Amino acid sequence: MHALLQRIAIAASFAVLGTTPLLSIAADTVMVGGAAMYPTKTIVENAINSKDHTTLVAAVKAAGLVDTLNGKGPFTVFAPTNAAFDKLPAGTVDTLVKPEHKADLTRILTYHVVPGTYTSMQLTADARKHGGTATLKTVQGEPLTIKLHDGKLWVVDAKGGKAAISIADVTQSNGVIHVVDSVLMPK
Repeated sequence: MHALLQRIAIAASFAVLGTTPLLSIAADTVMVGGAAMYPTKTIVENAINSKDHTTLVAAVKAAGLVDTLNGKGPFTVFAPTNAAFDKLPAGTVDTLVKPEHKADLTRILTYHVVPGTYTSMQLTADARKHGGTATLKTVQGEPLTIKLHDGKLWVVDAKGGKAAISIADVTQSNGVIHVVDSVLMPK
């Protein structure tokens, strides 16, 4: 609904100005970090345009995961924002992006990726079916737990850390992104 209202507002502003937009925003395009996330683009092609995901994009590049996340997929990515990375202890990100820590960075980033496409509706249904929680196996190999709490989807990591899904169902050509407010950590 929010995305629809944004498209209506954009169209109205062009009508008032007497101009036409240079490109139209598709019905299933979502705004993330001030940028349109086009369902015809890959996870990486969209993420590089989000001002809220510059740290994630830099980390994906440092880990050498660009080609993977530009690949066929499908993938479900729980994408932490810059603010999520800022919650980590000081110096953590700077340390992780160093070449000598590439394996640790890769382990953390692939822990945010699940093979397949899981929409929020599917995650909610699976959690309800299993008493309020669902488990997904990550590309990294360890599980993530999806929990329903107060009508909101939460992702719980192996250490008990919780991340709220702040923007769900950002469709990509090779999967779906769910924006999260915390970095998830494997064991």
